[in-house]
Amino acid sequence: MNWTVNDLHIILVGGLCAMACALPGTFLLLRRMSMMGDAISHAVLPGLAIAFLISGTRTSWWMFFGAAIAGILTALFSQWITRFGKVERGAAMGIVFTTLFAIGLILIKQTADDVDLDAACVLYGALEYTPLNLVTLFETETTILQVPHAAIVIGATLLFNILVIGFFFKEFTMASFDPALAETQGFRPRLMHYLLMTMVAVTTVAAFEAVGSIIVIAMLIVPPATAFLITRKLPVLIALSLIVAVLSAILGQVSSQALPYLFGLPETTSSGMMATASGFLFLLAWLFGPDGLIKKRTGELEKPMELED
Repeated sequence: MNWTVNDLHIILVGGLCAMACALPGTFLLLRRMSMMGDAISHAVLPGLAIAFLISGTRTSWWMFFGAAIAGILTALFSQWITRFGKVERGAAMGIVFTTLFAIGLILIKQTADDVDLDAACVLYGALEYTPLNLVTLFETETTILQVPHAAIVIGATLLFNILVIGFFFKEFTMASFDPALAETQGFRPRLMHYLLMTMVAVTTVAAFEAVGSIIVIAMLIVPPATAFLITRKLPVLIALSLIVAVLSAILGQVSSQALPYLFGLPETTSSGMMATASGFLFLLAWLFGPDGLIKKRTGELEKPMELED
């Protein structure tokens, strides 16, 4: 197993993507809407296809605009079906995202000659190929610093998420824990809800070409859920979510290289192993966390036996 600069570039892109997803994913978790991230990550596909058909280009701004509209419509449709159709929220999300995702796939397949989007790339990404498209940040006579173009796009998305959450931190927090109180304080929790949905949609699109929807779904849900098993303090929860996201990217890339090498198997996909690594970290937190399964079992065994009458 030989490590190269390309491996570091893959970890950089994967880590930035994981952190960008973990930030809005934390508030989705607090609002008990983690599956909305799954829904939006699938439902933005028709927004991407329609944006391309209208503009004729894959310029990021058109894609972000189409994805944001699709993400907001996903949230609206889910709420409408829940409210007026008397359907459970999880079922409403399933109805909306499967329908919109299918429409997106049909648009891509039917206009394959015109739409420069690959359905397989949307699902699985092309993380291994991101080092092929490098951008020079600065160059001197002795030093040249190049990073993947995907790292710049996803890094800008991460910065956008940090600024939005930092600026509206109080509003997001109150809207997540007590929407009624937030309404009385003039924080407009519904506006915060749609702003969060827009963040998820934009993050999803920024990550689509590089890492695909699999790692997006995993990083929206698993790092915040892992951190939630360790702490209940919101600032610590956000910080731990980011740490778990970065560790997932590092362990995933290491595993994609080391495990096949050890067992004599072909190399596997980096994005898939990063998602798997996040699940492994969740398992560790579930077993060995402060309220983990091992501690609970040990605590039960250490309890003094009571005499029976």
